[in-house]
Amino acid sequence: MSDQTQSTEFPKTPGLTRDVARFIVDTSYADLSDEVIELGKKSILDAIGLALAGSIAESGEIAHAYLHRLGLSSGPATVIGTALHVPARFAAFVNGIAIHADDFDDTQLAVAKDRVYGLLTHPTAPALPAALAKAEETGSSGAALMLAYHLGVEVECKIAEAIAPRHYQDGFHATATCGTFAAAAAAAKLDGLDLDRTLCALSIAGSQSAGLRENFGTMTKPFHAGRASESGVVAAELAAMGWTATDKILEAPRGFFHAAGGGYSPDAIVGRLGNPWTIAFPGVSIKPHPSGSLTHPGMTKMLALIAEHGLTADAVERVDVGTNHNMPNTLIHRRPQNELQAKFSMEFSMAILLLDGKAGLLQYTDAVVQRPDVQAMLERVNFHVHPEAEAAGYDKMTTIIDIHMKDGRTISGRADFGKGSPANPMNYEEVAEKFRGCAEAARWPAAKTMAIIETVRRLETLADVHELTALCTRA
Repeated sequence: MSDQTQSTEFPKTPGLTRDVARFIVDTSYADLSDEVIELGKKSILDAIGLALAGSIAESGEIAHAYLHRLGLSSGPATVIGTALHVPARFAAFVNGIAIHADDFDDTQLAVAKDRVYGLLTHPTAPALPAALAKAEETGSSGAALMLAYHLGVEVECKIAEAIAPRHYQDGFHATATCGTFAAAAAAAKLDGLDLDRTLCALSIAGSQSAGLRENFGTMTKPFHAGRASESGVVAAELAAMGWTATDKILEAPRGFFHAAGGGYSPDAIVGRLGNPWTIAFPGVSIKPHPSGSLTHPGMTKMLALIAEHGLTADAVERVDVGTNHNMPNTLIHRRPQNELQAKFSMEFSMAILLLDGKAGLLQYTDAVVQRPDVQAMLERVNFHVHPEAEAAGYDKMTTIIDIHMKDGRTISGRADFGKGSPANPMNYEEVAEKFRGCAEAARWPAAKTMAIIETVRRLETLADVHELTALCTRA
């Protein structure tokens, strides 16, 4: 356990929020390494594909109808997957919802051993929509978009790393709370705000930071990402107009770290912004399945065991899946009845792999979840706390699988991380394949699909981001 979580004294780091603002203002595209740039392209391509898929989700359809109800019919920013162009804040809102709609977006890994199961936030869902909307509004280049995106992700990830674990454990959703700062950072950079105005934007963002995990398994979870992105854009725009706010929203006794977490670790953020960039170390995971990341190590191992032993559901008596005690705190749906609940169900994730041999967008649907064979298989999956996984620590997602066969055999396996993690990463072509699947689900034209893949590959060369966003617009 870290010293910070043992101490009852709130840390004193005067000037912390100003230092974060200075990092945003002073960092240039030249400060991004080739590794960071290439990693960012994978997450950006991944997120655009998810926004396309999310645009046809029920939450996406409601969000589009909401824009129409508001009378929004013109603006500089693209609502991905539609013909809509709206003010930047609303594009950020709806695109953030779409990226997170299927819970298929990337996730941050933690450094500290006391950070629950090594995951902290979904970094791209709140950061990219704000950056993309403001880049369109300002006519920015691909390089400027990438810089703003990376600044947003880095600020979000370092804040998430620093805040005390109680923040997440007691119910806050870090993608919503820390993601608001991400969007503010990205928007402030593209708006060209100076140090004081950027500081103000961060502080306005802090007072909008909200989102509760009780809403996991409902449309309100992706709402969190969209609202965080919108809130960051609003914060930057108000700051640019002269709005006032405190200059110490992070570190003050009545500020974000204390109110939302009860504490924080200065060592995780002071002097650490861009040193190293979180997207490079400890890294960001890109999901192979549209479910909560905590299911992925087990799913990766289950797929390997199915392939190795030729397993079929009818030959399985029972499956025991053991993890540390924090994972069931998020994977809360033991007998899911719809697709959103299934995304947070270890039982469903194991059952569908045994039954269908795959778990993609077409498996996470209400119709599949409610199939009689699926509901019957759920009863044969036992999700529990395993002492070995508990002892492995909370900085990883250790999952231990024991498959009890009807012929008396027991087939076992263990995984700490899943496919798509920095330990077993996807390359650009693998992310492109995932992108094609998302685009196909959205019935996106094949020519535009291929063009998006190649345009993101050379994103830093674009003179104007409209070259990319035009490909994300439905004619």
